[in-house]
Amino acid sequence: MVKNDLAGIVGKENVRDDPAALEEYSGGQAGSIPAAVARPANTEEVQRIVQWANESRTPLIPVSSGPPHFRGGTTPSVEGAVIVDLRRMDKVIRIDPGNRVAIVEPGVTFAQLQSELAAHGMAAYTPLLPRSTKSVLAAALERDPILMPSVHFDSTDPMLCTEIVFGTGDKMRTGEAAGPDSLEQQWELGKATISPFGPTQMDPQRLVSGAQGTIGIVTWMSLKCREMSELYRAFLIPSDDLEPLIELSYHLSRIRFTGKIFMVNGLNLAALTQRDAQQTAAARDGLPSWVMFAGFEGCGLLPEEKVQYLVDDLKDLAASYGLQPQTGLAGVEAEGLYRLLMQPSPDPYWKLRPTGGFRDVFFLTTQGKTPEFAAVMAELAGKLGFPRENIGAYIQPVVQGTSCHCEFNLYHDPADGAASELTRRLETAAVDRLEAAGAFFSRPYPGWVDVAYRRSPDTKAMQKKVKDIFDPHWILNPGKLCFATGEKRGN
Repeated sequence: MVKNDLAGIVGKENVRDDPAALEEYSGGQAGSIPAAVARPANTEEVQRIVQWANESRTPLIPVSSGPPHFRGGTTPSVEGAVIVDLRRMDKVIRIDPGNRVAIVEPGVTFAQLQSELAAHGMAAYTPLLPRSTKSVLAAALERDPILMPSVHFDSTDPMLCTEIVFGTGDKMRTGEAAGPDSLEQQWELGKATISPFGPTQMDPQRLVSGAQGTIGIVTWMSLKCREMSELYRAFLIPSDDLEPLIELSYHLSRIRFTGKIFMVNGLNLAALTQRDAQQTAAARDGLPSWVMFAGFEGCGLLPEEKVQYLVDDLKDLAASYGLQPQTGLAGVEAEGLYRLLMQPSPDPYWKLRPTGGFRDVFFLTTQGKTPEFAAVMAELAGKLGFPRENIGAYIQPVVQGTSCHCEFNLYHDPADGAASELTRRLETAAVDRLEAAGAFFSRPYPGWVDVAYRRSPDTKAMQKKVKDIFDPHWILNPGKLCFATGEKRGN
């Protein structure tokens, strides 16, 4: 019955319910196999699926990225769910070089967008080596941090305007795109789909930011883009201690130092630049404990002069903290890494290279607290017997350096049951201890929810009210965030 209903909306060829297709979305978890997968081609088909789901009380799980999926946000939490796979909607709708804006559908990947932007002399704001199947739209919705903190003005950047199909089945365009005119008519009037504010006094795109598909399904999004230059320089700044790099990062943020800035430990630098476990292990052993990456381009007027003063400033500032920028470390070339960062991760995905599997623990904090959190992770690993050399670290300044994305990667062999269980135990203990020490889990994926909300009963109550308004039957991704399964379904 479900398959026939969906076939009437998206076509028989775009509905799958065979075991091989369903297993892709289960996350390998018992009881999480969906009932079917539907692949709509446009917003109208998405609306019809949502309207049908409301009538039949069928849970829907929106998915934009291809496999593998790691965080659990798109794994069904209830039986009988239908996956709404948006990868057929894979058009770059518009590129506006004058305003540096691109409009993309959910199925557009970073490789596709970067290729089309390059033809216009532009590039996307990217996270740290996203996997090749990652949706650009999903990365922005999930607030995956971009690498350029000086132009990161808001937690939702680079997301601008959106088109949302809410859980009611109603469609809304947000920001500058709101209004009765079509996008094409708006472009004729000179609108650029660039202002995210509104309509009126609300910013509804914030309702879906970080919501894991529980409030609405975004069918297109406009994104900030940037100029691209063939003239660039990059440096690796090593340190045995994290504190001097943090102080340098703060200083660079204060002076609005342009370019890509982030910090990783030796293991993650090796994983980013090598291709397999053996190469990663060998490179890790020759790298320092911590490394800052700083890279920048020469765009606009006098690009050569701009690059040169940035090089001189970086060297002078680094020296004031006892640091020395280098063009390479233990065979890792800084400019080679810069080129690598312009595209998604080559396969295998960089987090799979050290041991074949991983679990991430990430949160928001201030840069000055990251050494404390790194010490907590080391202490917990020691107590539980987890190999400290298998813990990766990534610190990304965000919102002009006022805060940062702090991430620890727990690498393990997924074929080793004991190692996988130990990793799960470390993740659980770490989330609890880190939150108690001040970590803010702004994106609580499955397994972190109770800890993330334990100090925020008012936030939980408010989010449930929002859910009741925009998804009154709780059909969208039930069981995620604070929307416990069974609370609303069937009412």
